[in-house]
Amino acid sequence: MAAASIVLFLVIAASHSRVAAADCDTVPIEKWGGSAINRSTDLVRPVKIVVIQHTVTPECSTDAECEDAVRYIREMQTNNGFDDIAQSFVVGGNGKVYEGAGWKVGAHTLRWNDKSIGISFIGDYREKLPTEQAIKAVQDFLACSVSTKNLDEKYHLVGHLQLTATLSPGATLQSHIKTWPHWLSDVSGL
Repeated sequence: MAAASIVLFLVIAASHSRVAAADCDTVPIEKWGGSAINRSTDLVRPVKIVVIQHTVTPECSTDAECEDAVRYIREMQTNNGFDDIAQSFVVGGNGKVYEGAGWKVGAHTLRWNDKSIGISFIGDYREKLPTEQAIKAVQDFLACSVSTKNLDEKYHLVGHLQLTATLSPGATLQSHIKTWPHWLSDVSGL
């Protein structure tokens, strides 16, 4: 009986490990938002475009502050006519990635929602960078998403302002992401 219990434990542990790897350690929307996403159309994977944005809301640094911030963003967007949170993923100054629309079609960038993910840093990054923890969290998330085949290994990374008339992700963050792997300066070929 003890051997069977150990085998069962190992199977359950391996299953949980695969789930954690598959979601790349994102905080599920049910945990921070209290309910599942109100979107049903899956993105075609692997996704080939990543759009970096900022929220121009107050920054957060603790788990409680960041969960409140993402809930506020979701509420603000649904109160303004969106069917749910627009961003695919939202990143806090605490170094955590919060699931928004996730790998479903979001509403982050007009004409690009069905072929890209939008990752928004919580805060305003026109004149400064997000925390080191937030930047590392996004880079780790992107690497993990490639390994889980949700993101194409040759994906293109762009700032939101390259695809639409906006200041997002902010001048300072835009300058920084230009140094990241997969950066695409000329989006005319997309």
